[in-house]
Amino acid sequence: MEGLLDLFDTALYGIVGNYGYASHVEFSKLAHCNRSMLNLTPISLLFAITAWLMDGSPRSSEQSSQISQGNAKKLELRDRTYESQIKTVQLYPAFGARENEFLPAVTPLGQSNLVLEFDDIDQPVQRYYARIVHCNRDWTPSNLAALEYMTVYNEVPVTEYEFSIDTTVPYVHYRLNLPPVRLPGNYVVVVYREGDRDDIILSRRFMVFDNLVTIGRERGLIGPGRATGLNQQLHFKVSYRNVEIQNPMLDVSVTIRQNARWDNLAQDIKPAFVREDLRELEYRFFDPDQMFKGGNEFRFFDLRSINYPGRFVASVDKNSFPYRVYIQPDRSREHEAYSQYNDLNGQFAIENLDYRDPLAADYVEVIFTLQAEKVNGDVYVTGAFNYWNRDEYNRMEYDPATQSYQAAILLKQGWYDYQYVVESRDVSPLHFEGSHFETENLYEIFIYHRPFNINADLLIGYMSLYENPR
Repeated sequence: MEGLLDLFDTALYGIVGNYGYASHVEFSKLAHCNRSMLNLTPISLLFAITAWLMDGSPRSSEQSSQISQGNAKKLELRDRTYESQIKTVQLYPAFGARENEFLPAVTPLGQSNLVLEFDDIDQPVQRYYARIVHCNRDWTPSNLAALEYMTVYNEVPVTEYEFSIDTTVPYVHYRLNLPPVRLPGNYVVVVYREGDRDDIILSRRFMVFDNLVTIGRERGLIGPGRATGLNQQLHFKVSYRNVEIQNPMLDVSVTIRQNARWDNLAQDIKPAFVREDLRELEYRFFDPDQMFKGGNEFRFFDLRSINYPGRFVASVDKNSFPYRVYIQPDRSREHEAYSQYNDLNGQFAIENLDYRDPLAADYVEVIFTLQAEKVNGDVYVTGAFNYWNRDEYNRMEYDPATQSYQAAILLKQGWYDYQYVVESRDVSPLHFEGSHFETENLYEIFIYHRPFNINADLLIGYMSLYENPR
C-alpha cells in the first residue's frame, strides 16, 4: 500500500504541479491523511483523489450548503451576493491608478490584472476560495472543461485580507487577483466558503477579449423620424480579415452594453449588411427598438465624510446604530430640461476623508426618499453599488402620509451615483428620470464568434466609446 501511495504521489504531482503551491499543499495533506487509514483500498484512494480533483478539497459533513434561512443556495451566473453580510463587491482592472475602479471588468487575453474586492461584516476571518466559470455569450455555462480555459487549478484561495480600523460596523476586507485564462469569452468568478462549492457567497461577471477583428465607428447616419432625437444610435463596421468565419450571419453575434450595466443589454444583434468581398459586417441601428435611451445624468451624493457630509446629504444621525444618513429628498425629473454635469456613469468610489484610510471607511444606513405620486408598479433605487439588480433589498416602499417612496440601504462611505427605475407594464423604466439624447454615456461593443472546433462562444472583439464625451 505504501508503494502504491508513493506512485500516486508522483503521478498526481505531475497533474497538480502546474496548479500552484497552495493546491499542492492541499493535496499533500490529503495524501498524508490517507496514509493513516490502514483499511484504505486502492479503489478507495482512487475515488478520494478523483473527488479532490473535481471539487478542490475533501468536504466534511459539517460544511453547510445552505443559507441562514435554510434554503439551498443556487448559483446564478450574474452579479450578486448570496449572503447579507457580504458587501461592496468590486471587480476592476488594476493598472496602479485609483480611477480604474470605475472601469468595466474587461481585460485583454494574456493579462492578469483583474482585482476582486469585497467586505464581510461578519467579522471572524473566513476561508474563502474562488473558481471561474466559462460562459457563452448569453451567460449560460459553456461545455468547456476547466482544464481547457484555466492556466491554474480552478480553486484559488482568498488569502489577502485586512481588518477595518475603528469603525462602528466592523468588517474584514478581502482582495484577490484573478488568475489568467487561456481563452477569450465571458466568465463568472464564484467565491465560496471552506472549499464547499455549494456554499456560495458571491458571483461576479467579467470578460476577456482577443481583438481578432477590427471595430470602426461610423458617424453621420440618420435614423427615421423623431426617434433620432429621443435615443442614442451606434453605427459601426466589423472587419474580420484576420479570422476565418464560415457564416458571419450565424457564427457572429454582437452585444452592446450601456454604462457597464446588465439590465438593458442589446443582445444577439445581427448585421444590416455583409460585405463578403471586403470581409466586413455593417451594423446600422435604424430600428428604434435597437437604439438606447439616452437616459439622464445620474443623481449622486457625497458621503466621503461623516463628520462633514458632502453634497446632497441632508443629515447624519449618530445616535442610531449603524449611523443613519438621510439623502436630500428627490423629485421626478421627467419633464425637466436636460442639465449637463459630470457623473460616474452609475459607478461608485469608496473613500474616507475623515481619516484618509480606506479601512476606516464605515458602513452607514442610507435613507433614500423620492417625493412623487404613486405609480402602478415597483420602484427601485439602483446603481453599480447593488449591481443594477432589482430585488427586495433596493425596492422602495410608498408612504401615503408623506406621498413619497423610501428605501434604507447599508452602504460604505464614498461617492455614489444612483437613479430611480420603475418596473411596470404601464410606466417607462425612466419615468422619474427622463431621457435625453444629449446625455453622456459609456458604451461597450462585444463581438462573439462560435468556431466550429470549439463548442463555446469566444469574445474576438471589444471596443468602448463615449457618446457625448465631456
